[in-house]
Amino acid sequence: MIAAIEGTVVMTGERSIILETAGGVSYRVFASPETLRKIPRKSQKINPAPRLGTGPSAPVRVKLWTHLYQREDTAELYGFLEFAEMEFFETLIAIQGIGPKSGLGIMAVASLDTLKQAIAAGDTSYLTKVSGIGRKTAEKIILELRDKMAGRGVIMSAPKLKEESDALDALVTLGYSQSEARDALAAIPQGVEGASARVKAALKNLGKSPERA
Repeated sequence: MIAAIEGTVVMTGERSIILETAGGVSYRVFASPETLRKIPRKSQKINPAPRLGTGPSAPVRVKLWTHLYQREDTAELYGFLEFAEMEFFETLIAIQGIGPKSGLGIMAVASLDTLKQAIAAGDTSYLTKVSGIGRKTAEKIILELRDKMAGRGVIMSAPKLKEESDALDALVTLGYSQSEARDALAAIPQGVEGASARVKAALKNLGKSPERA
């Protein structure tokens, strides 16, 4: 089994990245939009003050924890920057009816901590945002994972989860991507409560006046 891949970024697409290892072999690795967004493009500067041999076009190297998904007619690699993300992905796709594309879709709608807390609290709202996952499937995921998630940390209250979900939906409706909305909400100082207040604070983080939203 391929546990991880480290290599030079050859190309980054909408759904995957191509990495070339030191041995000269290139691998296509599927990843979530959030993971792909965090990986520098191959032409992006690596160091603020380049040393000899580096510069704006210096190769970008990245290490991804990987899961090899195999079926009779396919073998696909799925990559993650954090080991915990890969573990959660493997937990999701172990559920009957949840494939790797649905697994990545679930992980794209919220941070890993928020997803775990939502599952532990029995909140289906995040899961049903994913195309192809209806209420019954979301309830099945929660039924199978709730006890596991509940034992791994403090559970956010249901009203708090709904506030966060509503704020995320509002930002996406305004035209921001899931990743942009998530990052803006995550940067809000503690003490800002209520979906409306959180949306306004997030818009400030995004550099847009709430009055013009």
